[in-house]
Amino acid sequence: MRAFVESASEPVVVLDSERRLVAASPAATALLGDQGSGRRVGEDVRGAIVLFVGALPELSAYQELRAGFTAAVSHELRTPLARLLALLESTTLPGAEVEGLVEQARQEVQQARDLIDDVLFLGELETGREVVSLGRTRALPVMEEIVAAYADRAVHAEVQLVAAGGEAVELPLRPRMIRVVVENLIANAIRYSGPGATCTITASQEGTSQVLVVSDDGAGVQEHDLPRLFERFYRADQARSSRGTGLGLAIVKHIVTAAGGTVEATGAPGQGLEITCRFTT
Repeated sequence: MRAFVESASEPVVVLDSERRLVAASPAATALLGDQGSGRRVGEDVRGAIVLFVGALPELSAYQELRAGFTAAVSHELRTPLARLLALLESTTLPGAEVEGLVEQARQEVQQARDLIDDVLFLGELETGREVVSLGRTRALPVMEEIVAAYADRAVHAEVQLVAAGGEAVELPLRPRMIRVVVENLIANAIRYSGPGATCTITASQEGTSQVLVVSDDGAGVQEHDLPRLFERFYRADQARSSRGTGLGLAIVKHIVTAAGGTVEATGAPGQGLEITCRFTT
């Protein structure tokens, strides 16, 4: 193989599964410079024919992730669709309360629509088509606007919402991205914290860092669930019957990390949940 590559007139390189150089043709050597065998080769092989010894680097992991995500989306969509079909069939039964069944069916359609919207939005984030960080935005006015918009939903869930923070605190996110982050975190608290809980949203400056915190004093989560809260479709035990899409916190993490920040969840059963988004300038 090495003899064949070294005799090729075209720029050809052979890499192993970790992108280490195995062999290169003279034209590829001229293109890359004199890189010794065993050295890791990055993206500077553009213009060359690249051959891999063994599996493509990270390809099987990518395929596994993509297949798993597709299967998860399919599973999550089947649930509201199955309930929708059952509700529609129930409307044909004698004495059925058609109006109530139709309202429930409408909710199932909305559930499926929300899931599709979140899947598409997450796809835009991951492919870079949705710009996350573009300038800086004062956080408090956006937070107060969202708290007002979610007031009725919070009252229905018996959860109190409070927005606080410095007027001058700016986050390195577009206004829309701040809105998406805060909306998802507030919706998560309303859905899972439980009646009587208070959800507080704060934005503050800590040294060179801007910090957005959404915390509640509600039901909390088990310690072993904390590291997995930001996984797509992951739901803690008490949340498995939720009507959420299971993508809200994954979207939050993607936006925050894309803007150079970090996100962390802390809490315990009966002690609420706190999610901290930190941006360091």
